[in-house]
Amino acid sequence: MAAEEIADLVAVDAKLKKIKAELKAAVTARGSHLMDIYGIGPAGAARVLADVGDVARFADRNRFASWTGTAPLDASSGEQARHRLSRAGNRRMNHVLHVAAIVQIRHDTKGRAYYRRKLAAGKTPMEALRCLKRRLSDVVYRQLIADAQQQDGADPGGHCGAALQSSAVDSHPLIDTSDQPLPGPANPTLRPESDPVKNLVPSTR
Repeated sequence: MAAEEIADLVAVDAKLKKIKAELKAAVTARGSHLMDIYGIGPAGAARVLADVGDVARFADRNRFASWTGTAPLDASSGEQARHRLSRAGNRRMNHVLHVAAIVQIRHDTKGRAYYRRKLAAGKTPMEALRCLKRRLSDVVYRQLIADAQQQDGADPGGHCGAALQSSAVDSHPLIDTSDQPLPGPANPTLRPESDPVKNLVPSTR
């Protein structure tokens, strides 16, 4: 490889690191703990905040899952109960959850353990991955709720069953397959950067 090509790669790498640092600063400045979720980095967290806007526009985690395209659709036939992957919803959000699921599967995480349990129960790899993405959608939703309540000074336990625990293996939600995906990205409704940020420990992932 020529010296000029190496120099170009070094320059590109430096730019990417700068962008990542800027995204991380923007996310933490808004009091978000999304990066505490294993597999979600600065770019993923920034995408979630940009597209979700005000999380209060989602009535519950099932509506949120429908919007992210992780709520499975019933594809049962006769006595065989099956679900298929939804192609609806916000595809950018779905991609963030897909990346997080793959990262968790590749490392020693609770998400990997959950994925393996689904495989052992007879699920195909694609079905097990879909299940994990659905769980991660719930985790992201709860974290958004918790972050919003922390900024408002509210009790985290008082909104839609939100919890501060960022685990991909919490109890399985009831899935309403009749939920329809909501429209795409929200209008910008994020809190200004002047909002105080307390007790935030950015993830190094």
